[in-house]
Amino acid sequence: MKRNQLILSLVVAALLIILGVWAWHKTQFDFATFRTQLAQADWSRIGWALACIYTGYGIRSIRWALLMRHNRRVGLFSLLGTQVIGFTAVALIGRVADLVRPYLVAKKTDTPVSSQIAVYIVERLSDAGAMALIFSAVIVFSPNSSLVHPELVRKAGYWGLAATVAGALFLVALRLTGDVLASMIERVLGVVSKKLAEAVGSKIRTFRTGLDTIRSFSDFAMLVSLSVVMWLLIAGAYLLTMLAFVKSPELAAMTPGKCVLLMVVSGGASALQLPVVGWFTQIGIVAAAVHNFLNASIEASTASAATLLLVTFLGIVPIGLIWAQFQHVSLRGVTEESEHATEVPSADVVAGTTE
Repeated sequence: MKRNQLILSLVVAALLIILGVWAWHKTQFDFATFRTQLAQADWSRIGWALACIYTGYGIRSIRWALLMRHNRRVGLFSLLGTQVIGFTAVALIGRVADLVRPYLVAKKTDTPVSSQIAVYIVERLSDAGAMALIFSAVIVFSPNSSLVHPELVRKAGYWGLAATVAGALFLVALRLTGDVLASMIERVLGVVSKKLAEAVGSKIRTFRTGLDTIRSFSDFAMLVSLSVVMWLLIAGAYLLTMLAFVKSPELAAMTPGKCVLLMVVSGGASALQLPVVGWFTQIGIVAAAVHNFLNASIEASTASAATLLLVTFLGIVPIGLIWAQFQHVSLRGVTEESEHATEVPSADVVAGTTE
């Protein structure tokens, strides 16, 4: 697995170098203008954007603590270190480190890893739902003048809102009838492949078990409220960062409607995060989106994309490294441990979340 990841990283790095050289000759990138854009940016706004991101980590700690309170009560900010170290591991090692957070929480609170994977599943689902809700609301209520390709984008907003509602209804149905649905699908797929049927049934039961962390309407309201507030802070960080580039008229006129589109592009670019190489991939994709959607210069687009990566993704790394040092946590070691610890059968997941 490690060898394959190394080969993939080298291939992607080579492709990025080739693409970078081609883009440099194609666009005649002016490094002096790039440096000027960075030097003359409003760094106080970038500082406030970073503060929004840091506050979001605090909300993540509160949300996780409240989601696991039915099994183990912990302080609302007692899990802040696990969030900071976990996201630092993802930033430096890649998406393979995504399960570091549930693993660290399990170790810290002396709970089964499977129970924290259940919380992680709900957390990720709520992130997706909150982002979709914010995207849809901003797009639907924004004036056409503040959008890129308003007709197409507004349709996407309506479809996003419909998909969010449909997704919520599906999760409610899964929460109520997950075991029945899993058994039914196992019987149907069992005709084709017993192994496939068991795998699909196991996944459905895992999701169903994760949703068991939401046991009342107050749980649901808490989850939605915290998730929406956190993603509003993240959206605010994006907007403040773009507005900080005052020497670029296109970026200085950034609107919330254009900002949420940029968040979608950035989120898609970070979905497959390779170690270090992924940073440059994300910068390139976001810069291309800013350049093409907003007609900003390639230098301003690249400067803003690099700053966005620094604020929203890499800004936590120095704090995370210091925190990991004090906690005597090896990021690579805990990543490998989390991979092994999370290889549990579905029966263990169910048992872990009902203790």
